[in-house]
Amino acid sequence: MSRIDRLKAGATRFGARMADYRRRAENEREEREERRRAKDEAQHPPPPPPPPAPVPPKNPEPPTVVPWGLRVAAEAGWRLLVLAGVVWVLIQVIGAISMLVIAFSAGLLLTALLQPTVARLRRWGLARGLATATVFSGGFGALGLIGWFVVWQVMENQEDLVKQIQSGVDELRTWILDSPFQVTDEQLNDLADNLNSWIGEHSQELTSAGLEGASYIVEFLTGAALAAFVTLFLLYDGRRIWEWCLKFVPSVAREAVGGAGPRAWVTLTGYVRGTVIVAFIDAVGIGIGIYFLGVPMAVPLAVIVFIFAFVPIVGALVSGSLAVVVAFVTNGIGTALLVLGVVLLVQQIEGNILQPFILGRLVQVHALGVVLAVTAGTLLAGIPGAVVAVPLVAVTNTVVGYLRSYAEQQNPDHQAHHGATITEVSPAVPPLLAGEQPGTAPATALSDAPSDASPADPAPPGETGPPPQDGGPRS
Repeated sequence: MSRIDRLKAGATRFGARMADYRRRAENEREEREERRRAKDEAQHPPPPPPPPAPVPPKNPEPPTVVPWGLRVAAEAGWRLLVLAGVVWVLIQVIGAISMLVIAFSAGLLLTALLQPTVARLRRWGLARGLATATVFSGGFGALGLIGWFVVWQVMENQEDLVKQIQSGVDELRTWILDSPFQVTDEQLNDLADNLNSWIGEHSQELTSAGLEGASYIVEFLTGAALAAFVTLFLLYDGRRIWEWCLKFVPSVAREAVGGAGPRAWVTLTGYVRGTVIVAFIDAVGIGIGIYFLGVPMAVPLAVIVFIFAFVPIVGALVSGSLAVVVAFVTNGIGTALLVLGVVLLVQQIEGNILQPFILGRLVQVHALGVVLAVTAGTLLAGIPGAVVAVPLVAVTNTVVGYLRSYAEQQNPDHQAHHGATITEVSPAVPPLLAGEQPGTAPATALSDAPSDASPADPAPPGETGPPPQDGGPRS
């Protein structure tokens, strides 16, 4: 190695030592500065930082401020408003086509009354068309004969009735004059004159009312003809009509609706048949009573009692009051009291014996519910609404109970509150349907049944379960 190389290597080593020395010196200087600053901070601590500026409180979310009960009430309130709007629209639509709705309802009730006889004739071997024609003509022929007989009885007793009414009015006038109310003959004459003058002043209104009555008669005849057609087609082809209606039901709910329909039909059929039996017994009992008491037109009054018996509670009150009024006007206060006793006796027998025994569990509706349903039906649709109200409530009760129990069986995690099964929950327990086992979901098939079957046809031979009810519908 040359001398120059040795000098270069020595210079390099010297430079490295100087760099190391400078680094150690800087580190020592930094440590001294750090100790000095720590000492100064210990002797003179820095002032505390200023407090942060206050932040305005944030408003809570509205749902967290509204009480829970008020929120629930609001949620239920707007849903009730929507439901009320739907009901109002439905009522307006029904009011616009009221004649069609009333005629169809009447046809449905007549079908429920006549269908068991059609089913019985078919079991005896008659063809569907012949059985339907026989029952249809016989049923409407019987209704026509009853109407003709009532009109004939009224026309036959018209003269005697007018004389008895005049005699009753004279007796009532004499009783008023002799009563302690101090009514004079002049006051009665003034009352009669005022009545005659009122009739003269409002003759145009009375005439228009008579014309409206004529239009009502035409509308009634039109509705009766439509109800007859509805009854005829339901008797003949009720099964296909029901299958066609099921096509409009979503497929998810079709099985449940297909099982609820036959049970609703069983309830409606049983209600109509039971009501007819109860009405017939009422009419016979009251008719015999007023006949032996010498009240005129006993048969027409009995028919009126029979017709009004289809309106529960209210119908019996109206028809009984009419019989008492006729007895009072024609035969006096004594006969009227005896007729009142007969009416009350028959009504007690009906309410305590006939209704529970004949109708049984078909109508599981409290008496208050019956009165409210009849009142609502009367306000909405008059007498037809009063007739349809109670069977509508009974059918709705059956359908809702069945659908609720069906949903509980479809969801095993949700147990029924009372352990009810599908068939036990219905007020009218029909026989087991074809292919249905106890405690299982119903068979869906209305489409599985023979195409020529009607809604009330019996089950095929060999079906398990209790014997079929006459006219009980099958799914």
